[in-house]
Amino acid sequence: MTGRFIAIVGASGVGKDSVMAALAARDPRLRLVRRVITRPGDAGGEDFDGVTADAFHARAAQGDFALHWPAHGLHYAIPATVLDDLAAGRDMLANLSRAALPAAKAQFDPFMVIQLTARRDVLAVRLAARGREAADDIARRLDRADHALPAGIEAVSIDNSADLDTTLGAVLRLLYPVRG
Repeated sequence: MTGRFIAIVGASGVGKDSVMAALAARDPRLRLVRRVITRPGDAGGEDFDGVTADAFHARAAQGDFALHWPAHGLHYAIPATVLDDLAAGRDMLANLSRAALPAAKAQFDPFMVIQLTARRDVLAVRLAARGREAADDIARRLDRADHALPAGIEAVSIDNSADLDTTLGAVLRLLYPVRG
């Protein structure tokens, strides 16, 4: 049995990392993919492996990544070890950029996309609470929040404006529906 590669996408501040961590903590059938990113490992936010741009490109050339892409001036990758997890039947959750979805769809089967959304006012509060961006940067992120998914990508949208438990319940019902 092959596990599913489950891409979690959504705007900055929508709660992707919080939802993913809570899902993996709540349900042992779900595992998190630890991304490799060209930023310092102590930059905060998600749990990731930070590398230099030179190390990233060397690892990409060696085939260490199942998927990699540039976004927001950085480079991101999904380690090739995810293929072993999928082959072992594990469902893997990965935070992906929307632009990486077509390549992910071509690479992983089965593949699904969950698009987390939240109301603009909720996103604004969450982004401000992070303390990483100035007000004009937050405004730009909010303006990008509604960007469409690439052509040919289907996703299930789940609103994460309310409490975390509501979102977790919706995602778990989607992934593991009770059969009557």
